[in-house]
Amino acid sequence: MNFIEISIGEKLKQADPELDVTGSDHSVLEVACRDFINYLKVHWNLVGKEANQCDIIEKLETLLREDPKELDEFLAVWCNLWFNKWKQRVKLLLGNQGVNQWNQMAKAISEAEPFWRRIEQKQELQEIVIATLIRNGEVCGTEILAENLLKIELGDKRVQYLKDRERIFVALNNTLRKAREMAHSRGPLIFVKVDKGYYNTTLE
Repeated sequence: MNFIEISIGEKLKQADPELDVTGSDHSVLEVACRDFINYLKVHWNLVGKEANQCDIIEKLETLLREDPKELDEFLAVWCNLWFNKWKQRVKLLLGNQGVNQWNQMAKAISEAEPFWRRIEQKQELQEIVIATLIRNGEVCGTEILAENLLKIELGDKRVQYLKDRERIFVALNNTLRKAREMAHSRGPLIFVKVDKGYYNTTLE
């Protein structure tokens, strides 16, 4: 774990002492770290620039050396904001709960999968949508939301028969509009299907 993962893990534990960020809840930490990096790309105007990951690490290491207190305070504020969003945006589906909504989303995403695999500019498209989500106040699950929104729009029957470049352009415009609307909405956006047996086991 690098120093950012350790710091974010500590802040999340402060927000909820029951979180096991090095064990069963490690995926929460992984999502938070990716969201933090995505936030910094937008905050430091690095979206779409080559080697932006290296630039971010370099800037963070400089900040850690020169003003560790400022970095720690910034992380504390961001992690608190992120965790509040996590509680608002993520919903666990037990057994058959929400099965219709789940199936509709899964079908739309799977229909776009073959075309999505052929697209060479996947990362660039995702970064544009992620930046739109973040600039509109959405900081949680940005990578997951961006990819799924793009796939849903690319799988829409109304764009499936367009030429590849036109299909991407139309789907991206639709995705950006939906991303702005989504960021201003309330309630869960990320649905995680969990087997009831998991909870029966952990509660015994």
